[in-house]
Amino acid sequence: MAAMISPAFSAILASGRAQFNGRAAEARRRFPALDMAAFGAFLHDSLDPLVVAVATAAPERVGSVTLAAYDMALVLVGHGLVGPAAKDAVLNTVWRELAPSFAPLLAKAPVEVLGMLSNAAIHIGTVAGARPAQWLAEMAAVAPDVSAVAELRAVGQVLAWRAGVAHFRQGALAAADTLPPALALAAFGEPGAHWPQVHAQLLANPWRGNADGREFGAFTGLGGDFGTPPQVRATVDGCGFAVRSGERHYLLVADAYGAVLHGATAQEFAQAPNDRPSSVRLDGAGLHIGARSIVLDVPAGDIAIAANAHTLAVTSPWKHAIRLLPLV
Repeated sequence: MAAMISPAFSAILASGRAQFNGRAAEARRRFPALDMAAFGAFLHDSLDPLVVAVATAAPERVGSVTLAAYDMALVLVGHGLVGPAAKDAVLNTVWRELAPSFAPLLAKAPVEVLGMLSNAAIHIGTVAGARPAQWLAEMAAVAPDVSAVAELRAVGQVLAWRAGVAHFRQGALAAADTLPPALALAAFGEPGAHWPQVHAQLLANPWRGNADGREFGAFTGLGGDFGTPPQVRATVDGCGFAVRSGERHYLLVADAYGAVLHGATAQEFAQAPNDRPSSVRLDGAGLHIGARSIVLDVPAGDIAIAANAHTLAVTSPWKHAIRLLPLV
């Protein structure tokens, strides 16, 4: 293995061989199915670049960082979350490509940094419709400006929201407000703007930057969420939509960056209001929102509309998708 990895990593492994071997033996007892070949591949492919980056940024810390990362890698491989056979390659990429971008911060707090990045990648991977590749690229872009663990936590949440984790919206906006203004603006791709103004616009308009809205959902037979065409009502709090498809019920949260579906109850659907704002009018298959007019791609008749404070949801018995349109 030592001949295949960098001199920096090879030297650390050689100098602490007994310690590393002891940790590996303990991990095999904890995880009987631990594949040591997969672990070796992960060390070479994903941990080695991280070690090299820290050795360059803070050589005096590379030993302690390597030890912490080695222990975490054993757990992740033991759970089958990383390595050549992992179902989702995102976490491998986090260690191989993203974590080295945070080498100075990683040198100060390896467990916290690797834990945050790994947990974020795992969570984003569980959200249908989220865009992990976007999150990775945008995190790498702001990495040089992140100097504290608290900033990493906040910017990671902001960029997860921007990558499609729509239910993060309120928390991400609050987190963004804790960042230095220049870093917050960089996270939103708006350097040079005025942060209080951008923040106020984001808070007031969930569809800021996306005037076209989005379409969400598909037939379960095609890999979608809905077995029957969905029915939609605005939630009591006015922030999302209660959805019914057959005997199943959901909560749909959507904004400019994405849409996320959570489980809900029949009672929550039954209690949801079914009001339509006066600014919205249907004329056959034509939808009028204030001065805007949109021709819907469904047959006229039986088109249903629900609206919360910012979003209009359009459904039809002929379609398994929900059309989501900004009201503002």
